[in-house]
Amino acid sequence: MSFLDISNLQKSFGPNQVVKHFDLKVSKGEFITLLGPSGCGKTTVLRMVAGFESPTAGLISMDGKDVTSLAPNQRNVGMVFQAYALFPNMTIAENIGFGLKIAKKPASEIAPRVKQMLDMIKLPHIADRYPFQLSGGQQQRVALARAIAVQPKMLLLDEPLSALDAKIRVSLRDEIRVLQQQLGITTLFVTHDQEEALSMSDRIVVMSAGQMEQVGTPFEIYNFPKTRFVSSFVGTLNFLTGKIVDTATGRFSVDGQDVITNRGLQGASNGETRTLALRPETVTLGAGGEGRNTLHGRIELVSFLGSIVRIRVRFKENVVSLDTFNSPGSPPPQPGTDVSVTFGQGDLQLLEETAKAA
Repeated sequence: MSFLDISNLQKSFGPNQVVKHFDLKVSKGEFITLLGPSGCGKTTVLRMVAGFESPTAGLISMDGKDVTSLAPNQRNVGMVFQAYALFPNMTIAENIGFGLKIAKKPASEIAPRVKQMLDMIKLPHIADRYPFQLSGGQQQRVALARAIAVQPKMLLLDEPLSALDAKIRVSLRDEIRVLQQQLGITTLFVTHDQEEALSMSDRIVVMSAGQMEQVGTPFEIYNFPKTRFVSSFVGTLNFLTGKIVDTATGRFSVDGQDVITNRGLQGASNGETRTLALRPETVTLGAGGEGRNTLHGRIELVSFLGSIVRIRVRFKENVVSLDTFNSPGSPPPQPGTDVSVTFGQGDLQLLEETAKAA
């Protein structure tokens, strides 16, 4: 049985439907990320789960109980916001213990719980400080401690790392994931950062224009994108457009050259013009061996990026980018050079024409 069950969730603001037929089942202890660009509806979904927004249609069930119409304080969820939202006139200890105080817990229970939270976020020495005396990363740790101090059934995180600098963001996302696993708390995380989503999640929900494009593990989302949007939003991707020659053998014609794909042709028809996705890291220079695809083209652009050299190869209408490691003893090839590129049959993914959530 799912811990969180969202069924046909919809939200409209006037004539603008920002969430469309959202369905999701989340297991207890699972870390789920809602990933997508600004305006795709991911934060609205989170706010409806928290109770800050009322759905236009649909149901939200938590731990077997319908919470669709319940107020936020009746749902027993912890929320961490992007902007920390700490009380500036309270000490860190008072901030962390605020929810417990509202719940009318005795001081004898609040004090040890606050100490436990400070130890958990590795800031035991800041209890008497105020928020303005802390760095952004420290403030976000305190916000996280405040959210879990009340022992919520579920943790909701609304882009909590986006205001931090890159190095702190990487460190804190690892800490959040470790803490979440230690506590075993069911978590719904919102971000537009694909690296955060891939590194932290058990499953990712990719959203676009209010709807779910695809649901899957980070491995599935990155390696087997189902739509052009997912494949372009998550990671860097090459797109090869051509005609299906034979669905039975997976033969596909790209600028007059044949390639074979061994997956994703279910439901496709011979003669259709379709798009194949290909990750740059699967492409290498040189002719391929048995069971590999080879395309012949000309180098159009070479970009030196330090440890990486990015090479763009044009065939006719289609181009492919690939990365090679910089080698001081081997200068990169020059633009205008005729080359072959190779990649595996399983590296090509035929994209669906429309979004279908898994």
